[in-house]
Amino acid sequence: MMNEAVNKRIDQLKDDIVKSTQKLVQIKSVEAEVKEGMPFGEGVKEALETALKLADILGLKNKNIDNYAGHVEIGRGEEILGILCHLDVVPEGRDWTYPPYSAEIVDNKIYGRGAIDNKGPAVAALYALKAVQDSGIELRKRVRLIFGTDEESGWKGLKYYLEHEETPDFAFSPDAEFPVIHGEKGILTFKLKARFNNQGDGKFIINSIQGGNAPNMVPDYCEAHLRTDYPEELSEKLSKFSEKTGYKLELDEEGEEIIIKSHGISAHGSLPEDGQNAISQLLVFIKTLDLAEDDIGRFIDFYNEKIGMEYHGESIGCELRDELSGPLTFNVGMIRLDNKGAEITVNIRYPVTLSKEEVFTGIRAELEGTGVELEEGEHMEPLYVPKDDPLVTKLMKVYQEFTGDRREPITIGGGTYARAIERAVAFGPLFPGQVELAHQRDEYISIDDLILNAKIYANAIIELAKD
Repeated sequence: MMNEAVNKRIDQLKDDIVKSTQKLVQIKSVEAEVKEGMPFGEGVKEALETALKLADILGLKNKNIDNYAGHVEIGRGEEILGILCHLDVVPEGRDWTYPPYSAEIVDNKIYGRGAIDNKGPAVAALYALKAVQDSGIELRKRVRLIFGTDEESGWKGLKYYLEHEETPDFAFSPDAEFPVIHGEKGILTFKLKARFNNQGDGKFIINSIQGGNAPNMVPDYCEAHLRTDYPEELSEKLSKFSEKTGYKLELDEEGEEIIIKSHGISAHGSLPEDGQNAISQLLVFIKTLDLAEDDIGRFIDFYNEKIGMEYHGESIGCELRDELSGPLTFNVGMIRLDNKGAEITVNIRYPVTLSKEEVFTGIRAELEGTGVELEEGEHMEPLYVPKDDPLVTKLMKVYQEFTGDRREPITIGGGTYARAIERAVAFGPLFPGQVELAHQRDEYISIDDLILNAKIYANAIIELAKD
């Protein structure tokens, strides 16, 4: 049964929860230049210090672990229940309706980068701890809300934390969606690289292409710089192409160069079908031009033949799926190309029952003879916790009491801190049917959902830590 006293306490704290969320969202905590005492830059450090100061104000025991991470703790006992959040954010991207770090409230929604991913849920979890502590309920386990600081770019902060502090015995991460997520696809980030040794002479000479902000974002902007003596022909081709495809492309001039600007729609890298890849649509257009038969031209051909607008790896040898988690997803997140070479950064989410070797074997077979090489990068193994594990069943019980929703636990392509702990799952904050706004422009969290999340997390703490 849900605890009404705890729920009432959260209602009393509603204004503070909203203001605390705004305060954190207003901090631009994108990973930046390393400085002394700032392993991930000034903004990330400020966000961590702000979160721990909020815990101080609430009278909650907390600790800063060398600005790599921090935690807030309640309860007592040998075992530790972890709640795994992060305070860093991906770059804001372009074309926001409201400034991405203003935390404006419009129609009962807090807008801003990080509102849903993951600052709002982190604040909800913080106030859940406060409400449980204020209730006087005796917990037989310690509960640690852990603040990570570079979840979007490598997890070094959480790794440092686990090397220097006790590892939770079990955990949940409020960094995905409801109900319980008992499986997360494996994540591969890698580069496809080509060297250019010659540059021919065609109607249209590509000088450079650059686009994308992060591997795990569908890029919303890309631009190509080129030279040509046929600007009218270029303009006509682009106009016809845009009319035919609906892709948003435009031309600009800069000195002797013409710039083709490609505007896409950002989305989370695990959901490429929800966005519009600005890199891919630009390279599909460039393929229609009369390019030289040189290394750059061959690379453009390669991209169109093996990737194009696909997002399941169909033509590049990794169209894989399983019954538990569905199909592999393939996202080109970044590109850098000049007359010396090209490099594209790819983010793949592969099914929970498969391995990275199966993914790479298929890709490497398709790369043979193309002159394009694969350079492996970061890898995160899939996560899978059985549906009948008590961690899953107890969280499902709490979720069902609040929502009446009887759907089964699910698997996702996103990657959360849950995979850092041997027995952990993701749990919220997004409710079924809601639009996924993580990594997208105009990201927000509704105030009603923020408060409901706090209540669900507070009751989950009680359910998991009381015995």
